[in-house]
Amino acid sequence: MPDPAYRRVLLKLSGEALMGEQGFGIDPGVTAQIARDVGEIQALGVQIAIVIGGGNIFRGLAASARGMDRSTADYMGMLATVINALALQDALERQNVVTRLATAIEMRAVAEPFIRRRAIRHLEKGRVVVFAAGTGNPYFTTDTAAALRAMEIKAEVILKGTKVDGFYTADPMKDSTAKYLPEVTYLQALEQGLKVMDATAISLCMDNALPIVVFNLRTPGNLRRVIMGEAVGSIVRS
Repeated sequence: MPDPAYRRVLLKLSGEALMGEQGFGIDPGVTAQIARDVGEIQALGVQIAIVIGGGNIFRGLAASARGMDRSTADYMGMLATVINALALQDALERQNVVTRLATAIEMRAVAEPFIRRRAIRHLEKGRVVVFAAGTGNPYFTTDTAAALRAMEIKAEVILKGTKVDGFYTADPMKDSTAKYLPEVTYLQALEQGLKVMDATAISLCMDNALPIVVFNLRTPGNLRRVIMGEAVGSIVRS
């Protein structure tokens, strides 16, 4: 069997990824599939950390637009990511994957506080580390948290699991003439507004030459194919 193309990765999941076909909440079938895929690559010796969003439960930016204080709304969104992280941790443990949940906001009853060196040590011991509560600060998205955590743990790549196969010149669901883009630069992603991650996260990756691979998480086995270096999804790099 060929060696994995990456040895330490950060997987970014949106909260919406856990909904499946539901309009809200968490679909246990989806979390089980993600857990199986993660367990499969962990068995290859790949060190994996996960950052998860909370949009399936609460979106701070949307609540702020309706009049709620932005900081309060963002803190509520951070708590939603902890709920998702606990659900994912449970699914991973059911697959006999040893995990640690680390939060940017201290809540010792359910998770350990994020400490960079401790998180790296967990990875070295073969544990999957799930990062929750974003950066712990309002006004920053979980995309930015993913880029930040990836730098801190010295990940080789950010894997962004989505509902589409990669980048297109337009929304392929709405425009049949949309063309697939297998590779783009950081500047193209920013200038064309490709929605891979927010501008702060992309700029952080660009400054540190950290590639981002966007792929369809809903296809079973795609995560393993990306890890093995197959041409799956689109890649953002310099």
